[in-house]
Amino acid sequence: MSSFREDGAAAVEWVASYLERVSDLPVLSQAEPGDIRATLPRSPPDEPEPFSSVLRDLDTVLLPGLTHWQSPRFFAYFAATGSEPGVLAELLIAGLNQVGILWRTSPALQELEEVTLDWLAQLLGLPSEFHGHIEDTASTGVLSALAVARAVRPGHRVVLCSEHAHSAADKAAKLLELELRKVPVDDEFRLRPELLELDDACAVIATIGTTGAAAIDPIPEIADACEAAGVWLHVDAAYAGSAAVCPELRPLFTDWERADSIGVNPHKWLGVPMDCSALWSRRPDDFRRTFSLVPEFLQSPDDAVNLSELSIPLGRRFRALKLWAVLRCFGRTGLQERIREHMRLASLFEGWVRDEPGWEIVAPRHFSLVCFRREGADEENERLLEKVNASGEAFISHARLGDRYALRLAIGNFRTSEDDLRLAWDVLNREAAVL
Repeated sequence: MSSFREDGAAAVEWVASYLERVSDLPVLSQAEPGDIRATLPRSPPDEPEPFSSVLRDLDTVLLPGLTHWQSPRFFAYFAATGSEPGVLAELLIAGLNQVGILWRTSPALQELEEVTLDWLAQLLGLPSEFHGHIEDTASTGVLSALAVARAVRPGHRVVLCSEHAHSAADKAAKLLELELRKVPVDDEFRLRPELLELDDACAVIATIGTTGAAAIDPIPEIADACEAAGVWLHVDAAYAGSAAVCPELRPLFTDWERADSIGVNPHKWLGVPMDCSALWSRRPDDFRRTFSLVPEFLQSPDDAVNLSELSIPLGRRFRALKLWAVLRCFGRTGLQERIREHMRLASLFEGWVRDEPGWEIVAPRHFSLVCFRREGADEENERLLEKVNASGEAFISHARLGDRYALRLAIGNFRTSEDDLRLAWDVLNREAAVL
C-alpha cells in the first residue's frame, strides 16, 4: 500500500505537470452536458482503491470536463489564479484542518486572519480603523453587509445600486427580503448619484470595477449622499480592489475609505486560490450586534471576540494561511509587478483593436478589462464569441452594455504573456474572417 508521502509527492508532481502543460489544453471545456457523469460509476466502490487510481481518473475522466482557469489564455469573466505559494498553502490548510468556530478552537487561525487582513488593508491604502475578516466570496460579503445595514436602519427596506452592479446584490436583497432599486448609469456606465433616492433606503452598493465594463461609480458623490441620509455604503471592489496595491492607481479609489464596508477578492487578482474574499468594515461593532450568537456549548472565558460573531458561518477554514503565503512570497513589489503588467497588456490589446479596421472599443478601459466588438450585428458578435471559445485556444466572455452586445477580454492570470494575448487576437481575427 502506498504511503502518504508517496501519494503526496505524486499529487504535487501532478499539479506541477498540470501547470506546465495547462496552456496546451483547451481553455473552455469541450464536454457536453452529461458527458462526465456518463463516465463515472453509478455506485461507490466497495473496496479501497489506491490514491494512484484517483490521479489516473483525474487525467482520463475529469480533465476533459475542466475549464482551465489556470490557463494563461483564460480571458473570460475575471481570472482567478492559484499561484504556486497559494497552492502549497492549500495543502497545509487541508493537513492542519483547523475549524475556527471560536478563538480558542484555533487562536492562530483567527489572529493570522486579522493580521493578514490588516496587512492587505495597508497594501491597498485603507486606514487602520477598518477591521477585516475573510469570507468565501464577495457574494457572501454583500449579503453580510446588507444584513448589517438592515439591522442598523430598521424600517428602511430599500437597497440601491447601479444597473450594472453584480447580481450578488439581487440575490442578497431577495434572501433578506429587501427591495432592490437599480439606478441608471451615465455614458461611461457609472451610477448617476443625482438619481439616488434615499428616504426609504438602508444601503447603497457602489462598485469599483463593474463586471460588465469595469466601470467606477463616483464614490465621493455617493458617499456624500449616504452620509447625509444616514445610509450604509458598501463598496464592491471584488475584482478591481487589488489594483490599489499600485500607488499610481489609487486615484481610481478616491474616498472608498468613506464606505461602511468594502469587499475585495484576493482570489481574483492577487494569486490566492479560490476561495478568499476580504471584507472590511469601519463599524465592526454593528457586525457583531447583527451576527453574534453564542449558545451555551460555545461559551468560554476567553477575552476575545470570535470572528464567528462578525459573520454568517460558525465554522471557518484557515483561509488566511494561503493569503499569508502569497503576500509573503510575492511581497508588495511582486504583486505590483503583476498588476502593472496586466494593465500594460490590456492597454496593448486595446490599441490593437483600435488600429484594426472593422473593430471598435465600446467602453472606456479601466484596469485590465477591454470591452470591444466586431462592427456588425449583435448576432454576428455572439457567433464570433462562440467560435473563439469552441476553438479551445482562448476563452472570452460578453456583456450587454446599453443596447449593444460587447466582447470582454479580461487579463488577470499571473501566467499570461504578451504571446498569449497575441494568440487570442489572432484567433479573434481568424474566426471573424471566417464568419
